[in-house]
Amino acid sequence: MVYVLQPSGAIGFGQKFSALHVNTWGKRSADDIIEGTQQFVAGHSFVDVTKIGCIGASYGGFMTMYLQTRTDLFAAAVSHAGISSISSYWGEGYWGYSYSSAASAHSYPWNNHDLYINQSPLFSADKINTPLLLLHGTADTNVPAGESIQMYTALKILGKPVELIQVQEENHHILSYEKRLKWNNTIFAWFDRWLKNEPLWWNELYKD
Repeated sequence: MVYVLQPSGAIGFGQKFSALHVNTWGKRSADDIIEGTQQFVAGHSFVDVTKIGCIGASYGGFMTMYLQTRTDLFAAAVSHAGISSISSYWGEGYWGYSYSSAASAHSYPWNNHDLYINQSPLFSADKINTPLLLLHGTADTNVPAGESIQMYTALKILGKPVELIQVQEENHHILSYEKRLKWNNTIFAWFDRWLKNEPLWWNELYKD
């Protein structure tokens, strides 16, 4: 079962609603996602609360990382091309500064430490307990691959369950058919491993 939420800041509900994410970088959206997931579980008795996965890409990849610093609700998580440090993203990539000029209106690393540090998953890596899979194209010009690499390094130092898969020569989206096929299988195998207690597929894909 796949449950897709539309938290504060999502488009399609008017400008006022979409603007709710400005200068929050996930805080308000995370509250909505956590509450929405809890309410969904409470209303559907057939859902196993101990086997809930979480996945997102780009800003959704950032949200996936950030959510794991806020809750242990999820049993496994997958972040594709996610942002781990808002300050490093701000200074890199094609969209970094231009996107932040709206999402972080009038806030910069030197005048809003709370936003750039407290809302960056990297600076709360020690709070993450969820097994986390980080996926990233090595040629990503939107969100540089270093955003996943530095989170991977932090979690490895902390001894947390984490894996990093870099898709060679792919940008923000995985467009090569063969590479996209393995990318999809990697996601499915990760969830099989942690949500179904079936690690065989993952072990077959990544024997080493």
